[in-house]
Amino acid sequence: MQKFSRQDHPHRRYNPLLGEWILVSPQRAKRPWQGQQEKNVEEERPKHDPHCYLCAGNERINGGRNPDYKGTYVFDNDFPALLQEEVSFIKECGGNSFFRLKPERGINKVICFSEDHSLTLPLMDVEAVRKVVDVWQKEYRELGSLEYINHVQIFENKGSAMGCSNPHPHGQIWAQSDIPSLVARTQYNLKKYYDTRHTTLLQDYLKEELKSGERIVLENEYFVALVPFWAVWPYETMIISKRPAPSIATFIEEEKLAFAEILKDLTTKYDNLFEISFPYSAGMHQAPTDGDYHSEWHFHMHFYPPLLRSATVRKFMVGYEMLAEAQRDITPEQSAEILRNLSTVHYKRR
Repeated sequence: MQKFSRQDHPHRRYNPLLGEWILVSPQRAKRPWQGQQEKNVEEERPKHDPHCYLCAGNERINGGRNPDYKGTYVFDNDFPALLQEEVSFIKECGGNSFFRLKPERGINKVICFSEDHSLTLPLMDVEAVRKVVDVWQKEYRELGSLEYINHVQIFENKGSAMGCSNPHPHGQIWAQSDIPSLVARTQYNLKKYYDTRHTTLLQDYLKEELKSGERIVLENEYFVALVPFWAVWPYETMIISKRPAPSIATFIEEEKLAFAEILKDLTTKYDNLFEISFPYSAGMHQAPTDGDYHSEWHFHMHFYPPLLRSATVRKFMVGYEMLAEAQRDITPEQSAEILRNLSTVHYKRR
């Protein structure tokens, strides 16, 4: 009987944040970099696009006009998924638990990272990224202080592959009255761990990852970027604060600068992987804004990129993944090594 090897044999890995398993099948991708590696022909974008509804001074889709802003610009989403208005609601009677619903109230905002239409986070200088971090912190604090807002989700969808309809550098914030399902599951597991150990789950996890080193991609004084042991997407990463800060609201000035630096370096590595503007969905997980301190929470930011073998070959969550559980071929250790060895100098700046 062969001795088990995680580099050769299929196995399952446990995600303690969500309390679920993922199937890893390394035998299907011994050399994940083989195969087609053709490059996308990237269109060079202008610094200002007169047809872009996010560019400074342009008319937006709702008929309003953007100011002639420089740097960051925040506005209420013209097509929000949530509405601020409070509505009267009488719970439907009948006792049928199959048809439960409740109104959801909230605010959707758009954050333009820069007035320069041609940029993305990895192409911005660190100080410009730092200003984006300042805005994230300000919005989290202000939205979270509203009595009916109990969760603030900060995220970015980058690239058409992730459904982004506008290439202008921007992200979004969805603030709402209830804690969303995945965040609630994460909170349940974080609190269960904290109540037992009196340390945060990610604090102890990060200690072990730093001790191992094999999944670390980047590290500075205040943050670590790594490929989680339980990563689902081929080049999935997570940024974790070294201090168990419950949210971005508690970041000191030095932490905000260090966060900007590791954001720029990580997204630069992504672009350098296939020498394209690398698509991803990214977002922060942090403490709810329900008035409690939430000692169990530990700030982290997820990056979920879809690309697998090249600029045009993607990982799709279909079949087994939709019906059974998440599955990956390339191991987290392999993808971490590939990302770790990439330059932090952007290929367009070499």
